[in-house]
Amino acid sequence: MATSPALDVPAEPPFKRRKVSPEPSSYNNTPEATNDSPPAVADLAEQLDEQERKKYVKGKKIGSGQYADVFAAHLVTDPSKLVAIKKIKVGPEVKEFGISYDSLREIKFLQELDHPNIIKLHSVFSTKNQNLNLVLEHLPQGDLLKLIQDTQGITYTPADIKSWMLMLCRAVYFCHANSVLHRDIKPNNLLIAANGEIKLADFGLARAMADPFQPMTYNTITIWYRPPELFFQAQHYGGAVDVWSVGCVFAELIAREVMFRAWPENEINMVKIICEKVGTPTEDNWPGVSKLRGYVTPGDTVLLRPRDEWLANFRAIGDVGVDLLIKMLTLDPRQRLTAEGVLRHEFWTADPRPSRLEDLPRKGGGPEVMGESLKQRGGELPRDGGAVANGRADRVARKIDFGGMQK
Repeated sequence: MATSPALDVPAEPPFKRRKVSPEPSSYNNTPEATNDSPPAVADLAEQLDEQERKKYVKGKKIGSGQYADVFAAHLVTDPSKLVAIKKIKVGPEVKEFGISYDSLREIKFLQELDHPNIIKLHSVFSTKNQNLNLVLEHLPQGDLLKLIQDTQGITYTPADIKSWMLMLCRAVYFCHANSVLHRDIKPNNLLIAANGEIKLADFGLARAMADPFQPMTYNTITIWYRPPELFFQAQHYGGAVDVWSVGCVFAELIAREVMFRAWPENEINMVKIICEKVGTPTEDNWPGVSKLRGYVTPGDTVLLRPRDEWLANFRAIGDVGVDLLIKMLTLDPRQRLTAEGVLRHEFWTADPRPSRLEDLPRKGGGPEVMGESLKQRGGELPRDGGAVANGRADRVARKIDFGGMQK
């Protein structure tokens, strides 16, 4: 059987990583200079950091939050070269606990992952008050969430949905091929470049795929996009958690509303709505599920929804598209498609063909929306004032090194 063109298109080999030169910034837990340290070493680090800072001219603030401020900026040497500078706020707790997991994760993985559909990290520098500044790719067209929500001003086609989803799925495949879980895929973490490309952003909850015997946190992924195994407190999981989130984005693009949104917003109600819209997880459709520590299913058992109901709700993408959606939102993570399996699905080669970049709608809110998206901490909900999802993974900054990031 011929390989699907969707898997052949990525511009980089699966395991290519960006070559990263050592950063002069202070985020890497290098001990501060003491009286016993050669002053020249500390002075050199400060000089290199200042040199990096002076490459950029900050413009207006385009996003502000408790976690970070985001500024438009450009290169001193070329004002036409635009960037976004994300200043991560560091409070007095940094002296005791060190920099938070979120900041370290975002820097670590963005340095390593180089792909056309992943936001590019150009540089990192610090300021005198120890605030970290991430120099990121400028993505002036806002995010996919605003585009979805603008039902009056923006219309899009199944071919457009296919193009956006293909870019997202390539980014997720690249992450998984390089043993990285994103763990916070949602529409407002999908930023739109000037040429219409989708860029996966916010790696604050990302982590390396773990040793299969090492427990992992289940209190992660924004609650509307969280898969059932995490609600049931699974401590061992892989790329299937991201695939569920991608399936939720797929459904949201089609219906232009969140597929799994419970009210009041809590875990038991989220499980209830998953049962209503997909089916109740049982030993019949998910062998071993009842052994998970947090396994609870509210109300009566709901049979798996038949294909006809999926077709009725998502007919815009046709039979083949519905087949892909069902396989991405399969309850049992072992039966859910992998990121590679998603790209090998016949949906990508079926009619209609994906829209060309130049034909895609691009107005997802503008630079200010990019700033609002980048300012948020991983796991924050984009609506209702940016409330934090239940079960945020990391509430306290801790002093760690990259090797210890195994939550």
